[in-house]
Amino acid sequence: MKNLIKRILPKRLILVYHYVCAVIATAYYGNPSRKMIVVGVTGTKGKTSTINYIWTCLSAGGYKTGLIGTANIRVGETEYLNRYHMSMPGSFKLQKLVAEMVKEGCKYCIVETTSEGIKQYRHIGIQYDVAVFTNLSPEHLEAHNRSFDEYRSMKTKIFSSLASSKKIIDGKKIDKVIIANSDNENFHYFVKFKADKTIMYSINNTSDYKATNITSTDDGVSFSVGDVSYRISQQGRFNVYNALPAIIISKLAGISDGDTTKGLYSLRTIPGRMEIIESGQDFRVIVDYAHEKESMTNLLQTAISMRGENSRIIILLGAEGGGRDKAKRPIIGELAGRMADYVVVTNVDPYDDDPLVIMEDIAKSAEQSGKIRNSNLFVIEDRRRGIQKAISLAGPRDIVLITGKGAEQSIVIAGKRIAWDDRNVVREELEKYKS
Repeated sequence: MKNLIKRILPKRLILVYHYVCAVIATAYYGNPSRKMIVVGVTGTKGKTSTINYIWTCLSAGGYKTGLIGTANIRVGETEYLNRYHMSMPGSFKLQKLVAEMVKEGCKYCIVETTSEGIKQYRHIGIQYDVAVFTNLSPEHLEAHNRSFDEYRSMKTKIFSSLASSKKIIDGKKIDKVIIANSDNENFHYFVKFKADKTIMYSINNTSDYKATNITSTDDGVSFSVGDVSYRISQQGRFNVYNALPAIIISKLAGISDGDTTKGLYSLRTIPGRMEIIESGQDFRVIVDYAHEKESMTNLLQTAISMRGENSRIIILLGAEGGGRDKAKRPIIGELAGRMADYVVVTNVDPYDDDPLVIMEDIAKSAEQSGKIRNSNLFVIEDRRRGIQKAISLAGPRDIVLITGKGAEQSIVIAGKRIAWDDRNVVREELEKYKS
């Protein structure tokens, strides 16, 4: 019924509906975001990891903090997985969560802010104080008339709105701050807006907070900013980008370097982000949300850097239906075919689309990169059976990458939402494999 209504009603009318819902929800819950310092994180990739790094640093500094993101939701020390199948829940759910944070005494609220959420006005009624830009690449364009300019413009809205609201908490004026990754070629679009402070971070370009001495180890990545050394427990050089905004916000909050360092390293797991599943097997299994070109490239490059002599990389991947970006399918198929040793193509969230069409778009591209069906390329519609196959291919010291869903709590097939968690399914299949 919901999909039918969307098809019948004009898009403009649907957007008016979303706007009215946001205004009513904000009023109903008493405009709770004005009572906390609100950090909005936007960009194409890295948002979920970034907000979790910010949360762990603020918590280490003694600030009770809330978080709303794709993978998880935190209200102070209470954490639960995001069950909404949306990074940014609908306006009433969003405002209710923010109100719960106020009730629990949170000083900070961190919101993963998506272009789709902004387009549907879910950001209305969220009074942002800090806006973080992670990066931007031409993905998710199907929701923005396939226009990169429109996609980019949508993400700038929380930056342009910063100066429009004034906030005083505990008798103190709250500064409006823009934090941006100057290594991304689009950062200029995000730093042109009025703010009390504009702060840049980078790995390559000159910036206010530049990471140097980056070293990957078996248990994470170490790096320096100025004369301070930091360490994160997650694999992947790209995660340094995700940690840098947390270091900046810690400085702004008056948190010591020592507490920031402890906070970063204490974050052992981000649900469904480079999450290692250990069940006593003699190979590594990693569950990751990667489902686009940039994130898939980062994941495969990290796996290549981790593998030892004679170890192989086995990747399970797929793509969403439901009108989502079809152009990425051959791209991720080519990446997997070229960078992994074995490829298993399976369902992610086909929605009402034909799963076989989606999988074939990926598999044919993997074949063009040299993979051979039923030898080192397998097309298996059932996701559990696909995971079984990926695990069965693994030998000692191999690396198995289970991608596309991360810690999502459901899978949508033929319009039906089914309870699902890749991490739990992997654990179950590893137990079967061992026995």
